Amino acid sequence: MKIARHWRDRVPRYRLEGQRHRYTGEIRFPPHPPALDEDPNDWEPYQLSGRGEIYSFSVLRQAPEGFASFGVYPVALVRLEEGPLVTAQLTDCDEADLAIGMPVEMVTRRLMDSGEDGVLVYGYKFRPRLV
Repeated sequence: MKIARHWRDRVPRYRLEGQRHRYTGEIRFPPHPPALDEDPNDWEPYQLSGRGEIYSFSVLRQAPEGFASFGVYPVALVRLEEGPLVTAQLTDCDEADLAIGMPVEMVTRRLMDSGEDGVLVYGYKFRPRLV
């Protein structure tokens, strides 16, 4: 990962910040520039709660390049309380305990070591939440 891109993505990655439409209340994640037919002032930063539930999940048994140190690990689509679906790695859980509808919460964890440039990349993952 390039350091400049890592720096640009730091807010949504560390704080789970999305955007809210000022007039419709629609919430989206991740934040992105307005479409050509949109007024850029229609969207404002919005802090997501980081709470949601597992919408779908899978267990990766052959990690992609750069993630081999994680070994076998689960990933999920998480439906946030505010509505958006977020793809994320799951942590602090046993594969056998995972279930659709399980309540989860966002936590900040190390995602990867970028190698020679020495940048440790942190970001969001989700873990089971006690109800």
